[in-house]
Amino acid sequence: MVKDYLWLHLVVLIWGFTAILGLLISLPAVEIVFYRTLLASIGLYFLLKIKRRNIKVKWNALLKFLVTGGLIGAHWILFFWAAQVSTASVCLAGMATCTLWTAIIEPLVNKQAIKWYEVLLGFVVILGLIVIFKFESGYALGLFLAVLSALLSASFTVINGRLTKYHSPFIITLYEMIGAFILTTAFIPFYINWFTEDGFSWVPQGLDWFWLLVLSQVCTVIAFTLSVNLMKRLTAFAVNLTVNMEPVYGILLAFIIFGEKEKMTPEFYLGTLIIMASVCIYPLIRYVQKRKLGGMMRKIH
Repeated sequence: MVKDYLWLHLVVLIWGFTAILGLLISLPAVEIVFYRTLLASIGLYFLLKIKRRNIKVKWNALLKFLVTGGLIGAHWILFFWAAQVSTASVCLAGMATCTLWTAIIEPLVNKQAIKWYEVLLGFVVILGLIVIFKFESGYALGLFLAVLSALLSASFTVINGRLTKYHSPFIITLYEMIGAFILTTAFIPFYINWFTEDGFSWVPQGLDWFWLLVLSQVCTVIAFTLSVNLMKRLTAFAVNLTVNMEPVYGILLAFIIFGEKEKMTPEFYLGTLIIMASVCIYPLIRYVQKRKLGGMMRKIH
């Protein structure tokens, strides 16, 4: 379990780097998602071919993968869109509701009772991120889009938790990236007609190709596949709770790379401590719960 959590934190650290890549890539949000999913799909396809893995799946499984991938693509578009129409703080404050959504969705999908401590920890994480990013009012649309993005994130994480019981993480990630690419491609006509005046940027410039490869192969193929694999053993709530460290890791990495341009306030350290406390408390609560359950089972026998 400890090893799994360490791997999960490594994945979240890699995802935290995506915020920096978003600054290094000159393309708008939809274009970034388009190329991210396209290059990730190609990279995974050739990786599986080199490994001589059979990528054929049944039609019902394929449909589940593609639909889930569509949710992932929509989540990424809404996330970047929320940041563009509001601020990073509003976007991340809205995304913090992902933990709360998971605490509600996962028990419902798995037909289990909602755990009071998961709901409570979800609210604690929201408090921590609000402290860090000094929640700003006046951005109703951005907040709504971020909360909707968080709902989609919680949904596909719960779905993947079930899919990993029957399918390879590499196969799941391949078809989900294809599904995300299909969704993003289908959205382009609407994007061109209603959401941008500059049209679609089809050709990345300069170092964009290099950073897109890092984003698609390292931050998507490797990190996403690892996260899907970890879902075999960790709950969706545990995964999404730890993912709340992503903005914290992102800011730390930005400070290391950009130096004085990324100054951190005392509120950052306070909010970080709140988030880290909730992340660390959860496995302890789970451990205590398992010990109690084990004790009850021994008494019964």
